Amino acid sequence: MDDQELIWLEQARGGDRQAFTRLVEAYQGPVYNLAYRMLSDAAEAEDAAQETFVRMYTKLHTYQPGKKLSSWVLSIASHYCIDRLRRRRGEFLSLDEEPLANTLPGRQADPQELAVRQETRDMVQAAVETLALAYRAPLILRYWHGLSYDEIAEVLGLSVPAVKSRLHRARLQMAERTGAG
Repeated sequence: MDDQELIWLEQARGGDRQAFTRLVEAYQGPVYNLAYRMLSDAAEAEDAAQETFVRMYTKLHTYQPGKKLSSWVLSIASHYCIDRLRRRRGEFLSLDEEPLANTLPGRQADPQELAVRQETRDMVQAAVETLALAYRAPLILRYWHGLSYDEIAEVLGLSVPAVKSRLHRARLQMAERTGAG
């Protein structure tokens, strides 16, 4: 964690709203991206990000020094998103901006390649939609946010073996559903 973020956190705990604004600015991108990946709707992701920061502000006193601030913030966001998803079962996760499917810099994809990529995205989208939330959240945190097993465990309040197990099951289900298994 950035030493400056710790200073802002302590200042925010003391009532400094400017310091809290700096924390929001530092985490607005990662929080919005997580919310968008989980909720699949830009407006809903904005609302979720806003709610995450409201909750973060009201829970500043619960942050434990020594833990990664980013994990704590993403934990608040992911739990809020999971609650929203539980309330609106049946919605899907958008993978339109999946980083692995983007073209390499300086290289133009031909129309057939673009069509194959879109078909692959649609197939992955459909497979992710069918995953239970218990598997979807760790998968998103691992492959779209690059979190380690320890960080995912911290964010979701799980043990590392539970994270590994859920990711393994998610990968097996994804392979089965996409025909890659």
